[in-house]
Amino acid sequence: MVPVDAEQMTMLREVLSTTGWLERTEEFGRALRVTSRTPGGLLLVGTPGGDPWHLAAHLDDESRLGGAPGLAPTLVRWEPPAGAPAHLRIGLERLEAARRGETLFVVAEDEAPVPLLERVDDARRTGATVLALEGGDRELRGLAHEALTVPPDEALMSFDGAQHLVSAAAGREPARTPRGLRRRLARLLDAVSGPVPD
Repeated sequence: MVPVDAEQMTMLREVLSTTGWLERTEEFGRALRVTSRTPGGLLLVGTPGGDPWHLAAHLDDESRLGGAPGLAPTLVRWEPPAGAPAHLRIGLERLEAARRGETLFVVAEDEAPVPLLERVDDARRTGATVLALEGGDRELRGLAHEALTVPPDEALMSFDGAQHLVSAAAGREPARTPRGLRRRLARLLDAVSGPVPD
């Protein structure tokens, strides 16, 4: 995942503004934020060919800056080296311990291998919420509660770009809407004085 600065993100948003990609990544990012409430309960895993390091770093930043401790991911690795720090030594056995209240976020630009699909299926059966950012893997998409597909031949959205937009969307606090009496009062004020100008 290539680093993207604020100016590049703004340009990316402008290019994608009429494509539907912003809405899809926002929706997926909201689903990630809503399901990832338990500190340590967001399990982030890639494929054997690539651990989603950069996405893990972005989600960690969004967690810290956005006051959302559940977004700080637990990076699950295929072959963690024995001498690595504890937080970088978490292997696939962590997926076997996934439970209700936790979120398994699978990032797979390429097809997910059978051992990963089996672990995802097991995690789902034990009550974990499964999210997938994938590149066209129908089997993985079928196991996920929420999925965002970035086809390999997509001209406007890269897989890296989707990861950046999803992590940024997950870090944003959703807009709150007035409830009950406050909503009725807001409508009454709009009717009497007109809507508040932007």
